[in-house]
Amino acid sequence: MKRSVLLSVAALALAGAALGAWHWQARPTPVITTIAHDGPAADLVYATGYVEAQQPVSVSSRITAPVARILVQEGDHVARGQVLAVLAADEQSALLAQSAAQTRAAQQTEARTLALYKDGWVTRAARDDAVATADAARAAQGSAAARLGQLQVRAETDGVVIRRDVYPGDLAVPGKVLFQLGDPAKTRITATVDERDIPRVALGQAALMSTDAFPGQTIPATVTEITPGGDPTARAFRVRLITGALPSGLHMLPMGLTLEINIITHRADHAVLVPPAAIKDGRVWVVTDGHGTPRPVTTGIVGPDAVEITRGLRAGDVVIVNAPAGLRPGAPVAPQH
Repeated sequence: MKRSVLLSVAALALAGAALGAWHWQARPTPVITTIAHDGPAADLVYATGYVEAQQPVSVSSRITAPVARILVQEGDHVARGQVLAVLAADEQSALLAQSAAQTRAAQQTEARTLALYKDGWVTRAARDDAVATADAARAAQGSAAARLGQLQVRAETDGVVIRRDVYPGDLAVPGKVLFQLGDPAKTRITATVDERDIPRVALGQAALMSTDAFPGQTIPATVTEITPGGDPTARAFRVRLITGALPSGLHMLPMGLTLEINIITHRADHAVLVPPAAIKDGRVWVVTDGHGTPRPVTTGIVGPDAVEITRGLRAGDVVIVNAPAGLRPGAPVAPQH
């Protein structure tokens, strides 16, 4: 009799343990949920840029000489052919005088030789040498005169002096930019785009720009040019944009102004959005009738606060955020708010 009682007690204990384990496993797992919602999404490429003239013209000297006078200042309007700076003429004036003297001597020799040749006193070869020497002297004098004219640095186009990088006493040399000309009413934005992002950028894409100079203002723009060659050192490409209608109160963007640029490479006005934490290993856990079910999804635009789901989910579905490890398909869940 005693043995039977002990066996019955053990059986009851095992049954109680099994019932407790079943009850524990059947208890809903607490989860944090959210609702997949419909909203706009945009894929952006970030860049930085600056404002410059659409057709900037750099003005340099054609010869090496000290700068004697500056005739324009930044902001001045200039016309094509207008003198911007005058270089020192001492050396070139002396060279022109020397060339003129050599030309006079050569022409006198030429005249005498031609007269002697006419009377038969010199050979045809002597006459030809005299003529060639005189022609060379005249050409040299013309070249010296042209170089003297190059001491006046002139504008090659109409525009405004955007930048002046020269002062009296500086040495002007070919290739050194003295002035930069442009039209403030015709500007463009030159942006630097990382080489990893350049495949996503295309002509005609819209962009939104901002600058600390005009806080709270968003400036629209459009991609108009993508340079075919990148900078291997900076590992970046240049992208040029033209601004659209400026916000109220802005008449023009000053040249040289720096901007932060977001190029919109893709946009969806009605996207199914969920938090990034709701996605793991290409799946989203969906709550249906109090149970969690994993569902494979395809993602689109990925942002820091939301991810677009292009396939596998609908707006209004309840999804689990940060699904607990070990959650089994079909397991009961208890949404927490």
